[in-house]
Amino acid sequence: MRAMGRHRHDGQGDDALARLLEERYTTSFRTACLILRNRADAEDAVEEAFLRAWRLRAALGSGANLTPWLYRVVVNSCCSKLRREVSHHPRGADDRTVEVHVPTVESPDAAVWHAGVSRDVLGALDDLPVHLRVPAVLRYYGGLGEHDVAIAIGRRPGTVKARLHEARRRLAAHAGIRALALDTNRPIEEAVR
Repeated sequence: MRAMGRHRHDGQGDDALARLLEERYTTSFRTACLILRNRADAEDAVEEAFLRAWRLRAALGSGANLTPWLYRVVVNSCCSKLRREVSHHPRGADDRTVEVHVPTVESPDAAVWHAGVSRDVLGALDDLPVHLRVPAVLRYYGGLGEHDVAIAIGRRPGTVKARLHEARRRLAAHAGIRALALDTNRPIEEAVR
């Protein structure tokens, strides 16, 4: 990121974008991992997206909300990578090299349980088609609101709402999520949110 700081156009805007890129790297990478289901591809996609964002910085208006714009660039980079890769090899659970995040917990049993839950959720996300997985990842892992998800994927808010609804419905029907809901004694709707 420091190398980017040397190519300044308007100073303040460049600084704001540089800060955003630094702040959003982790969530952008996680988002790309969940979309692409492959760590190396996600690293490439985020690198391409950040370079593209930096090159396009002059096109941003003053006061523009940069976060959904950045996610749109990341999502477009991921989708381009998916289109290029489809002809080379199909993606599946065996291609997933995304690491399971296990929160700090008090006991080894709890750590094992959390790792299992993370694997179940990742498996359920993997089974979603890309047009449903992308908005679900942006909304529930990226923390974007529905309006910002709409900006990020270039669709109307109503379309995003419908896709999120369908994604939640499919996740709730997924065997791993159903087992999670039964195991935690929580309604399925809470387990997939």
